[in-house]
Amino acid sequence: MKIGLVSSAIPLVQGGGRFIVDWLAPKLVEAGHEVETVWIPQVDDPATLFQQMLAFRLMDLNDSFDRVITFRPPAHVVRHHTKIVWFIHHIRQFYDLWETDYNPLPRTAYWEAYRANLKTADTKALDEAHKIFTNSAIVQKRLKTFNGVDAEVLYPPVLAPERFFAEAWGGEIAFICRVEHHKRQHLAIEAMKLTRTPVRLRIAGRSASAEYADYLRKLIALRELEDRVTLDLRWISEGEKTSLLSTALAAIYVPLDEDSYGYPTIEAALARKTTVTVSDSGGVPEFIIDGVSGIVADPDPAALADAFDRVWTDRKLARDLGQNAYQRLAELRIHWEHVIERLTS
Repeated sequence: MKIGLVSSAIPLVQGGGRFIVDWLAPKLVEAGHEVETVWIPQVDDPATLFQQMLAFRLMDLNDSFDRVITFRPPAHVVRHHTKIVWFIHHIRQFYDLWETDYNPLPRTAYWEAYRANLKTADTKALDEAHKIFTNSAIVQKRLKTFNGVDAEVLYPPVLAPERFFAEAWGGEIAFICRVEHHKRQHLAIEAMKLTRTPVRLRIAGRSASAEYADYLRKLIALRELEDRVTLDLRWISEGEKTSLLSTALAAIYVPLDEDSYGYPTIEAALARKTTVTVSDSGGVPEFIIDGVSGIVADPDPAALADAFDRVWTDRKLARDLGQNAYQRLAELRIHWEHVIERLTS
């Protein structure tokens, strides 16, 4: 089958929205399909959103592919006779983040009408799809709530899961992802000030916000945590990542209302390491069952500090939770064979 993978991308910004496409392509090829990836650059500018959507809508891919799979919005507005939507999130400031501080737009009549028109356009495009999948149950719920659309949850795996391994359960909590305010690295730093054990924290990832990165540096200094918190503001290599996780005590992932369980959670599980998360982290608790495959704490520094101390003090607990997290991958069928079968059936 000739398959086109169509998605938007913000130039030079890495993350889950790119990885889901980049990792799927070679797996489809291994399964015997011809694959072409079509990226269209996107900018986070609400004023030009409809123009950007038009760029996708005007593409005629019917003669090029037998099947098109779309990912990051607004790619789902592409027209194709067999369009598969693997929906990873809305343009969230117009949907679930509309009434939050993460939406900078004023709630004026203009933007209310703009939002209504976007919902109408999204719903029409989704209704055209041959099949709709989501990367989590929480995104599935959002589609039903905002667009009245039913979808099947299809959890995305990571590329080459066999490269992860466990070597030891050391003294460091690993926080590996993009460094952005909504990922809440600051919450983990504040927690470190309240711990009673010598547990350490390592934050690794690139930030698109120089302001937030500077805030984290100052916060570490203000809380006098320079000897216990490492801030590595770069994309570490895959080799560094697997090595770091192989000896980590646990991982932490505490985003605000995330769209899915997040690749950091799965990468930790593949290394038999448990993840500490929080109750308002969105899709993460779909994978992390509190006290079984991880720890789900309240979203405040004191609760996180208690979780850090708990895994430091009880290494058997840390190992058992990590092993259960690894087993949860099979329970949820988070593997490429299942993904390929569902997307091509």
